[in-house]
Amino acid sequence: MQIKLEQVSKRYRYEWIFKGVDYQFVAGSRTAITGPNGSGKSTLMKVLSGHLSPTKGQAEFIAEGEKIGADDVYQQVAYAAPYIELIEEFTLAEAIDFHQKFKPLLSGIRTEEVLDLLAFPKAKDKQVRHFSSGMKQRLKLALAACSASSLLLLDEPTTNLDAQGVDWYLALMERFIGDKTVVVASNMPVDYGFCSELIDILKYK
Repeated sequence: MQIKLEQVSKRYRYEWIFKGVDYQFVAGSRTAITGPNGSGKSTLMKVLSGHLSPTKGQAEFIAEGEKIGADDVYQQVAYAAPYIELIEEFTLAEAIDFHQKFKPLLSGIRTEEVLDLLAFPKAKDKQVRHFSSGMKQRLKLALAACSASSLLLLDEPTTNLDAQGVDWYLALMERFIGDKTVVVASNMPVDYGFCSELIDILKYK
């Protein structure tokens, strides 16, 4: 997935969240969006996902040489963020199976592989609402990373993860990024250490 932002600006009521973002996310690139809490990182991520439209400017999405309409971008996107909720009445196995109905997993990856990856040996039939915050975060990250998508968006990916969980996240990225375009929004360097490009959202205030 390639994304071109041309003078992209977003305003809520009378407040500009960011203005004049000119940037090209090259297909297969790994980019971090940095800045303090409340600076607009998540809002920009929602524009990149097609969920929000810019107030001004244009966001253009291209996959395999074809332009994609903003309404169809979701088909190419896997997204993990603290504000994206899981269906807590599902068991772990049901949550994984349900996810696949809307977002196919990578070739060769099935429910059993995701369960093994999560390493929750006794949680297969446990409802998600009984999971710890760290377990829920691992599930969000695993589903996003293992999805057959060309764009992977990760907003504050190590939220609620302990040191072991952070190591697990980094290993997950190394194993499953492949040739996806990856964008990580965070002010924690450990979250985006594998990224080669950097966007400071404060430059667009």
